[in-house]
Amino acid sequence: MSVLIRGVRCYGEGDQVDVLVEDGQIAQIGTGLSVSDDCEVIDAPGQVLLPGFVDLHTHLREPGREYAEDIETGSAAAALGGYTAVFAMANTDPVADSPVVTDHVWARGQQIGLVDVHPVGAVTVGLGGTQLTEMGMMAAGTAGVRMFSDDGVCVDHPLVMRRALEYATGLGVLIAQHAEEPRLTVGSVAHEGPNAARLGLAGWPRVAEESIVARDVLLARDAGARLHICHASTAGTVELLKWAKAQGISVTAEVTPHHLMLDDSRLVDYDGMNRVNPPLREASDTVALRRALADGVIDCVATDHAPHAEHQKTCEFASARPGMLGLQTALSVVVATMVQTGLLTWRDVARVMSERPAQIVGLPDQGRPLEVGEPANLTIIDPDTTWVVTGAQLASRSDNTPYEDMTLPATVTATLLRGRITARDGKSPA
Repeated sequence: MSVLIRGVRCYGEGDQVDVLVEDGQIAQIGTGLSVSDDCEVIDAPGQVLLPGFVDLHTHLREPGREYAEDIETGSAAAALGGYTAVFAMANTDPVADSPVVTDHVWARGQQIGLVDVHPVGAVTVGLGGTQLTEMGMMAAGTAGVRMFSDDGVCVDHPLVMRRALEYATGLGVLIAQHAEEPRLTVGSVAHEGPNAARLGLAGWPRVAEESIVARDVLLARDAGARLHICHASTAGTVELLKWAKAQGISVTAEVTPHHLMLDDSRLVDYDGMNRVNPPLREASDTVALRRALADGVIDCVATDHAPHAEHQKTCEFASARPGMLGLQTALSVVVATMVQTGLLTWRDVARVMSERPAQIVGLPDQGRPLEVGEPANLTIIDPDTTWVVTGAQLASRSDNTPYEDMTLPATVTATLLRGRITARDGKSPA
């Protein structure tokens, strides 16, 4: 299949060019390119061409909770959001703690074919926090699992985490930690601060996250291991990451779009759509997270896309399940918070949403340069449009978006996975 993309600006820079895609690769870049009659043409004058996005943190709910999302609906949402690869977390039912589950997730993603769905293997059996899984078997399986996490819960026992890091080092895989000291968050539903106190909501202190980050970077240092911090949410975590990286510790971190845009002032109406783990923090944390992403202290953006059925969110705030949709809104939120504010350029967007996440997990065919001979995993963006978010119109099976009725900038006009169009003009083949 051949595709000609006309009039794009690579990384949003320079003059408009045509990009010809053939046999899954970028075949030519130039002007006035001629093509055969059977070539599909995408006219995108002045639009931005970036490498396809990579999400290190998404919840697709399959197997076990397909009422909220499955790999097909989640893949469609990802493609429409400009993603060509996503990493599906292990807190499914059954838990992805064996090759039986991880290989199923990989095979199902390949069968659907809209994005590469890489399963994340659990660190401990059943997410129980005590017995390590057979990471080696999952890494050697068909799925080739390369990242392990108990996300949803923290590997809070220090000896278990130490052993996991040592084991992972020998396998050459990555441990991603949900940093939350559970003894500090019992009953907590909102950021511990003036707003939670005024609203009568049980507070979730920053130190619950920061104490685990501090502990784990030291464990990673001693194990010579690679550590990834999920959904960093506090200014203190930023300072700890700065220190750890200055010491040469191999630690990376992600920030979610909602922690870049939203803060705990939204909790005033007790809307369960705003409950998330870690919680929305104060505006000062949001400012620190944006700066850390711009400076490279935080390496990448990851959505933590967390679909929930309506009855799980439209209820008393303390009873609402934590989590928000993120795949189709991530780019627009990054543009609003980082590009329009001058903190990032479009080339930087490629770095934090494609190149760096692909490097962190070692994906050789993702986040590649926009050059002839490179894989055609691509995203085309119209930077000058706006759209109104409507949860019911998103591709996800659930509609729990915190951005309902917001007008956001920039739209993904097409996504290509290995040269095949997986989303175009807001529509997916799924």
